[in-house]
Amino acid sequence: MSNRHVKTTILLAGLAASTALARPPIYDQWTTFSVKDGIPSDKVFCVYAADDFVWIGTDHGAARYDGTGWRILSPKDGLAHQAVLGIARDPDSGDMWFATMGGLSRYSAGRMDTFTQLNSGLANNVVYGVTIQNGEVWAATAAGASQYEIAKDRWTIHDDTNSPMHEIWCYSAAGDGKRIYLGVWGGGLLEWDPARRRWKDYRDPDGEMEIDLFRDDGLVHDILTGVACDRNGIVWAGSYFGLSSYDGRKWRNFLDHDSPLISNFINAVTAHGDFCWIATDDGLNATNRADWWSYRRNEKTGRGVVVWTPRRGEAETINIDSIFPHNYVLGTAFQKNAIWVATEKGVARGTPSGLRTAAARDVSPNSKANKALKR
Repeated sequence: MSNRHVKTTILLAGLAASTALARPPIYDQWTTFSVKDGIPSDKVFCVYAADDFVWIGTDHGAARYDGTGWRILSPKDGLAHQAVLGIARDPDSGDMWFATMGGLSRYSAGRMDTFTQLNSGLANNVVYGVTIQNGEVWAATAAGASQYEIAKDRWTIHDDTNSPMHEIWCYSAAGDGKRIYLGVWGGGLLEWDPARRRWKDYRDPDGEMEIDLFRDDGLVHDILTGVACDRNGIVWAGSYFGLSSYDGRKWRNFLDHDSPLISNFINAVTAHGDFCWIATDDGLNATNRADWWSYRRNEKTGRGVVVWTPRRGEAETINIDSIFPHNYVLGTAFQKNAIWVATEKGVARGTPSGLRTAAARDVSPNSKANKALKR
C-alpha cells in the first residue's frame, strides 16, 4: 500500500470517529431535479422536507415530491401567487403553509385557503417567511409581522406602532419552542416572549453599514436575511454582511476573511442538530461555531469540493464526483439521512455514501483548503 493510501485511510478513520461527536456526514452522492424532471422552475427559493415527502417553492409555484414524482401547485389551484418564498408545516394538523408574493396560503387535505390584506389580518401581501409554533402562525411580511392564533381564528399585526421594529420589512421568522425571532431588513433581530408578551430587539452596536468595528460585540449587521434556532438554544442570524450567533449571553460573529465562511452574502440559515447550515451566493457552509464544513461546486468540472475545518488542526479537502447544480444557494432542508439544497438552477438531494466509498476518491489534508475552495 502506498504512503498516499495509508494517509487517506488514517484521515478517513479520523472522520469516522468524528461522527460520534454529532458532526454532520459527508454528503457525497447528489441527485439534481430540474424542470425536465418535473419541477415548475429551476429557480428554487426554498425547500421543506418531512420523512416521506418534500416541498419546494419556486418562482412558478410550489411542488411536492413523494419519492417517485413531482406534483405542482400554482395559482390555478388556489395558491396566492406563483412566487413561493417560504414553506412551513403545522406540526399539529399537518397543514402546509406557503409564504408568497401575493399572500399566505394554507393547503389542508387538498383544499387551498389564502389569506391576504383584504380578508384577514395579514400585514402585507408580500410574505417572505412563515413559521408555526404552539398553535400560532407567524408571517414575516413587507409591512411587519402577522401572528395568527389558529384555534381562535385571531390575527395580530406587529409593526412599528406596537413593537421596537425600527424597520417593518420582516424577512424571516423562526421559533425555538418558547420564543419567536424575526429577522428584519434594516431593523436587526427581534425576539417575542409570549409568556411576558414582550419584545426585545438586537441591533448592530456600531451602526456601521460597511464594516464591523468591534468583533463579537453584538449583531454583525442590521440587514438580516434569515434567522434560525438550533437545539442548543443558539440563535443564528444571516445577513449580506456576515453571520451572527447568540447563545443568550454572548455573541459570536463570522466573516469570510476571518473564518471558513465562504461568503458574507448569506441568503438563508437553517438549524439542524448541532449545526447551522448557511446558504450563500457562493456555496454552502455548516458550523457549530467551532467546526466547519464547506461545500462548493467547481463550475468547470461539475464536481464538488468539500472542506472540513476542525476547531483544532488543519483543514481537510474531499473532492467528490457530484454536487448541487449551482453555487448560488437559497435554502436547505433535511430528510432522514439526506440534505436538500435549493439553488438558482434546481434543487438537489445529497446523501452520504459512507467512508468506504469516499476512500476511493481524492482525499487530502490541506492547510490552505479554504483558500482553494474560494478560488
